[in-house]
Amino acid sequence: MLSRRELFTLFGALMLAMLLASLDQTIVGTALPTIVGDLQGMSDYTWVVTAYLIATTASAPLYGKMSDLYGRRRIILLAITVFLLASALAGLAQNMLQLVIFRGLQGLGAGGLMTLAFTIVSDVLPPRERGKYQGLFGGVFAISSVAGPVLGGWLAEVDWRWIFYINLPTGLAALIAVDLVLRRHKLPTRQHKIDYLGAACLVPAVVCLLLATTWGGQTYPWTSGVIIALFTAAAILGVLFVYVETRAEEPILPLRMFRHGTFSLAAAIALVFGVAMFSGIVYIPLFFQMVRGYSPTGSGLLMLPMMGGMLLTSISSGFIISKIGRYKWFLVSGSVVTTAGLTLFTQLHLDTPLWQSAIYMLVLGGGMGMFMQPLVLAMQNIVSVEDLGAGTSTNNFARSLGGAIGTALLGAVMNSRLNGELEANLPGAIAQVGGGQTDLSDADLSNVMESPTVVQGLPDPIKEVVQLAFTDGLDMVFTVAASIAAVAIIMTLFLPDLELRGAKPADYGDDTDARAAEIRADTSP
Repeated sequence: MLSRRELFTLFGALMLAMLLASLDQTIVGTALPTIVGDLQGMSDYTWVVTAYLIATTASAPLYGKMSDLYGRRRIILLAITVFLLASALAGLAQNMLQLVIFRGLQGLGAGGLMTLAFTIVSDVLPPRERGKYQGLFGGVFAISSVAGPVLGGWLAEVDWRWIFYINLPTGLAALIAVDLVLRRHKLPTRQHKIDYLGAACLVPAVVCLLLATTWGGQTYPWTSGVIIALFTAAAILGVLFVYVETRAEEPILPLRMFRHGTFSLAAAIALVFGVAMFSGIVYIPLFFQMVRGYSPTGSGLLMLPMMGGMLLTSISSGFIISKIGRYKWFLVSGSVVTTAGLTLFTQLHLDTPLWQSAIYMLVLGGGMGMFMQPLVLAMQNIVSVEDLGAGTSTNNFARSLGGAIGTALLGAVMNSRLNGELEANLPGAIAQVGGGQTDLSDADLSNVMESPTVVQGLPDPIKEVVQLAFTDGLDMVFTVAASIAAVAIIMTLFLPDLELRGAKPADYGDDTDARAAEIRADTSP
């Protein structure tokens, strides 16, 4: 049993580790133009972000299962070490290829940090007590989603390499603290056998799927042979993975978890919610930069209300859930508020006051904060002790996969609407300006779409057309995202209103039959 001091030390270290992983999802974005200019690698621009995303998503289920087999301490120390080593190498990168490789290595470490932080909480606390502490982890995610772009923009002005070096002292402190606490209080392990064949199917399946959704409609047309081949490979490997898992002695993703309707539904909700959630994080800064003309750092600061809303509801809902012992109606309410927030963003216009957009962000952040951590609790509460790591990683995996798919889907919606508006209205605006800007009608508009500076430097009639096109495109994006979030409302209504268990996971020991019987009793019709 951990003392109160040890508990706070452990949670502080885990929050630091999770902050590093979630911060690195967003911190690079605002610094990329500076990095590309220094390393001379425009062709590899998007891979700096994509490599991290793919590695994080693909590795999450592996870490969950490895920690179930080898113990949390050993695996989380491995994840932190990999992350720190990759951060140092990324800071030393001399060209874009090196940076992309090291970012992928960073993602391998980050996949473990984000998964194991929640899993270790479930190891040291009974389910009913987890809510208030996991709410703090939701606050960490809220901080990183806004602080990342701001910090990245500032460090880019100083020296972009410190974006990676800054991880080293913080990560080292987390490494030492986690090691000290978990060394004294070892969590149980058991006999193990590695599912190498399952890993060989899962990882390339996820990579193919994410490459297809990332490249589709951007690098290649959706109907191109490359995209079709990637989707086909992902489907074949996915089917093989399921087949292998049904026969593996120690499956990476135990399919028995999905026999329980609550777990399967919660995993599906995480996937759907990931699509809607990432739209706010990705596309709201686009409005501030492209339409309103703010710098990346400025747009990050303007998103502080969303961070505030997430912090407020994530922490408060966690404490309330721990007190009442139930989570369902927080999920329902969170999905309703998130849908309302996304719907409000369809009302953004060129002249929308900042105070009004701040209210919209407060609502959206409040909904997301109310939703994210209770969903983790729902999945942890239903699985047996032996599957706790795999169950927790399934939530992170589904949400990240939903985010990747959603970003690609909404990007296609955005580009289609944007290009349609520009094709319809740009020729008339060019005619107003005169012959000096006629080449814009034939130019590759991707440069305009990726550069707020270019947009703000356009002649007024053309700039207005571009800004209105972006506004219309974003209206459609948020309309689609709100519709997807509304699906999550319906799905959460079907979740059973289960009570969180008060017994500690350790109290079950290796006898998972007792826990399974308890689950069946709670969920029987």
